[in-house]
Amino acid sequence: MDISGKKISILGAVRSGIGAARLSKKLGAVPFVSDSGPNEKLTDSISILEKEGIAYECGSHSEKVFECDFLITSPGIPTGSAVLTEAAKRGIKIYSEVEFASWFCRGIIIAITGTNGKTTTTSLIAHVLTESGLKCRPAGNIGNAFSEIVLDLEGDEYVALEISSFQLDFIERFKPKFSVILNITPDHLDRYNNSFDQYAASKMKVSENQGPGDTFIYNFDDPNIKARLGKQCMQRLGFSVKNTLENGAYLYDEKMVFASGGKAEEVCNISDLFIKGEHNASNALAVLIAAKVIGISDLKIKKAFASFKGVEHRIEFVRELDGVEYYNDSKATNADSVWYALRSFDQPIFLILGGKDKGNNYDRIKEPVIKNVKKIYAIGSSAQKVFDYFSDIVPTEIKSTLEECVLSARKEAVTGTVVLLSPACASFDMFENYEHRGKVFKQAIMGLN
Repeated sequence: MDISGKKISILGAVRSGIGAARLSKKLGAVPFVSDSGPNEKLTDSISILEKEGIAYECGSHSEKVFECDFLITSPGIPTGSAVLTEAAKRGIKIYSEVEFASWFCRGIIIAITGTNGKTTTTSLIAHVLTESGLKCRPAGNIGNAFSEIVLDLEGDEYVALEISSFQLDFIERFKPKFSVILNITPDHLDRYNNSFDQYAASKMKVSENQGPGDTFIYNFDDPNIKARLGKQCMQRLGFSVKNTLENGAYLYDEKMVFASGGKAEEVCNISDLFIKGEHNASNALAVLIAAKVIGISDLKIKKAFASFKGVEHRIEFVRELDGVEYYNDSKATNADSVWYALRSFDQPIFLILGGKDKGNNYDRIKEPVIKNVKKIYAIGSSAQKVFDYFSDIVPTEIKSTLEECVLSARKEAVTGTVVLLSPACASFDMFENYEHRGKVFKQAIMGLN
């Protein structure tokens, strides 16, 4: 597609917005970046824009935003925001950065979405392909923005894209060779008018443009996905930790099995997977399907599964001190993620919970909290909500900072217990993002003596 000379407005001056701006400038368009945040919080982005000679504004979205041929929006801007509502009212086409970058992609796209497990699965896919001698780059919500790498991709190179519902809200022609939906559970309902159906519909869009020759990989065990399956004409393969499938991947007697065309083969043992837990087994089955369809051998899959150590901020072991283990699960931004985290430990847990609430229903984790949690430290803007729900169930204490939580846990946790940051909430009330939150937590832990 030729966009030379096109005037493109880009909302958001962080990673995806900067990537889209730089890509459009390289392709001869005239980008204009607008961010409602203050200049002092965007110093790095402003430096890049000024170096690249890209026009921008901060502090508000002015009338200049609407003087464009089309608009690219960042995932952090709500669909119902005033600026997007006004753009739609004026008939301006709105695209996500992922949609925009895909117009110029020569490589093979593997798109991964779901409420939980996206980062682990995206990283594992990239790891398996790379360890098998293929070229694959992780991008999207992890690593680089898609726009930053898309022009470097060759025709035989894969890109594993972690994609959120926000990015899928504004796709039009985005067509991955492989699409993966890991699960759909309530999340981000504050962005979807408290409508789970709207949120789920956004997730399902990942496969809407696929056709013959493409592959759709989905969680057979998830009723919210199965209820929304249409009559897609692409190859459709499920994965399951509970059921035997004729086509897809499943667990059977501790074996990871791939089935296709009436034949089933044992690829590896579940014990070959370094990362533990049923949720990671499910994620690995999705990866196994993609790898088998691509043509990777069982031995290479097995070796790559064994050498993959997981991702930062996802049930990440930090240190052991006086018999107490400390884990960073800052990426757990919803109750479903916390449910999986709590089930990953047999030891009593001191749990740090809270942040910017996205409409959480804590009924989801009530049972594992009763079973596994010795005490909760509640933080962030949702601290009172956490306290009100859990204080009659388990000892719960409100804390002002993560550092206070760590210091209290140091005094109260005893040998054989776990201190776990798994907040079930977004981080934006106290931190720049979940990575920042996780790093602050780890720094506090490493400072203990």
